[in-house]
Amino acid sequence: MATTTEEPFRALLEAAPDAMVIVDDSGVIRLVNAQTEALFGYPRHELLGRPIEILVPHRFRAQHPGHRFGYSVNQQVRPMGAGLELYGLRKDGAEFPVEISLSPLETPDGLLISAAVRDVSERKAAEERFRGLLEAAPDAMVIVDDAGVIQLVNAQTETLFGYDREELLGRRVEVLVPARFHQHHPAHRHGYVDNRRVRPMGAGLELYGLRKDGAEFPVEISLSPLETPDGTLVSAAIRDVSARKRTEDQLAELYEQQRHVALTLQRSLMGSPPPLPGMDTSSRYFPARQGAGVGGDWFDLIALGGGRVGILIGDVMGRGLEAAAVMGQLRSASHALAKTGMPPWQLMRALDAVVSELPDQLVTCCYLVLDPDEGQLTVCSAGHLPVLLVDPDSRVRRLPVPVSVPLGVGEVPHQETRLPVQPGSVLALYTDGLVETPVSDIELQIDALSIALEKAVADTGGLEAAADSVLAALLPDPEDYADDVTLLLARIPQAPVTAVSATLTAEPVSVGAGRRFLRNTLREWDCEELSDTACLLASELLSNAVRHACGPLRLRLRQTGDELSVEVCDGSPVLPRARSASPEEESGRGLALVDCLAASWGTLPTGDGKAVWFSLPLRAGQAGGSAPMAARPASSRATGMR
Repeated sequence: MATTTEEPFRALLEAAPDAMVIVDDSGVIRLVNAQTEALFGYPRHELLGRPIEILVPHRFRAQHPGHRFGYSVNQQVRPMGAGLELYGLRKDGAEFPVEISLSPLETPDGLLISAAVRDVSERKAAEERFRGLLEAAPDAMVIVDDAGVIQLVNAQTETLFGYDREELLGRRVEVLVPARFHQHHPAHRHGYVDNRRVRPMGAGLELYGLRKDGAEFPVEISLSPLETPDGTLVSAAIRDVSARKRTEDQLAELYEQQRHVALTLQRSLMGSPPPLPGMDTSSRYFPARQGAGVGGDWFDLIALGGGRVGILIGDVMGRGLEAAAVMGQLRSASHALAKTGMPPWQLMRALDAVVSELPDQLVTCCYLVLDPDEGQLTVCSAGHLPVLLVDPDSRVRRLPVPVSVPLGVGEVPHQETRLPVQPGSVLALYTDGLVETPVSDIELQIDALSIALEKAVADTGGLEAAADSVLAALLPDPEDYADDVTLLLARIPQAPVTAVSATLTAEPVSVGAGRRFLRNTLREWDCEELSDTACLLASELLSNAVRHACGPLRLRLRQTGDELSVEVCDGSPVLPRARSASPEEESGRGLALVDCLAASWGTLPTGDGKAVWFSLPLRAGQAGGSAPMAARPASSRATGMR
């Protein structure tokens, strides 16, 4: 080349960061820069005038002139051997990987070709290390570009999806995605490229891969962005979780079976109180959705006789089968004790003794005795949450009841309180699962319950709808509560219109007076068919009160639904003591008569003494198998009343 042609390029060549080799259209080297000398190990004068093939490994020299000629015919600025592995040859015979960019140069002396040559040994070594890591990964690794085209895969990918590597490279990643997801998958890819970070793919979703044979299988995918000189690549680590899913399904099935057994056990221990005639109630119980689900909540409704009703709610602290077992024991004990007519404070003391014998147990409990005829409520609370009362005008208030320590602490007396209540009021009893949350103060939650209860009672037509409304307000996510939830609503009934009473002195003449009062009342109520039986049993109770108790006496009659209730109250707190009557004795058969002829009977402590009551069905055959007097004679060997 003439000197006039070379001079304009020399300064540019020397400033270039890469080795620059300029050849003419016959492949003869015309110019090189200092970087070429350093890269290939030749002094400049040993290269000038020599064919370019001196820098090409021997195994490529036969084809190289053809490539040069092809470039001369279709000259453009482009990388040489795009998609091929290119190598250079140093003077010492060492080969090394290179990248080459070709540019045509038109000069007065003809076409020259500029080749920028870069040693990529370090990059290739890094790529090999990366490939080694890729192959060593335990998961299938798929690397795609920002267009979703697969650039690299490892052997685990071939094994997992059933494709040879060559079948995947250059294809879109959707080839590994089930067809039903193809429509949305590109949008997910673009969304990740726009917000690149290391994260699991489809968190919270069920992901699936597609094998070459068309089989789908569940996968977990972790995505990582890779910044490269050629742009952003996305690395996806894919793991087949079929075995784990099967195990999870088996464990879930086993868990549901165990949960079902536990809940069945708890419900059998908890029982379902029968509806009380004449009293509107609604209850809700939901086991916890976390853990075993079973817990220690229970409630009970107990007909105490004489129109009185016992209402009890409790919560064994803790969860699981142990809490449920303790609950079952306490429910049975409390129900039996309540049926004896035991007052609330005494029932709490008895339950406290039971709980104290159980290791590491604490129980909250509240027991109420409602007397609708008197409009009076007797309450005793052992560490339980406050009882709410909705007045007939829908105002909500907490009952002013002293709360003692939970059952199981021991040696602390439990106080009971008598309160007047209006008919039509609604009592609300509940456990802490309804109002206790990890993020809220329990007092604020009780206030929220009061607001929800006030609105529910005012806006709904009955207690069933009110209970649903309260739960919807307090438990917005009913599938995710950590503790079991109990809610009991009870409306205080109106005192029956057919209820009368008479006050008598503790004298023998009161027995006859009581019979006359009873017979006249039954005649007015059109229940004369019960007069003989009712008068006989009332005479037994009045005679016993006159002989063994003190006055004043009160004879109370009430008619509710299909039942007649007769009650004798006296001033003695001593309850009747059962005893056996021998054939020779003239007394001691009162209890036998009551037991034979009454549908039910019992005793109750009162504030002034005690009450002994019995009930009779208003129509034959409708209660307790009772029969007319002649059909069920008394037995002299039955247990008698004192």
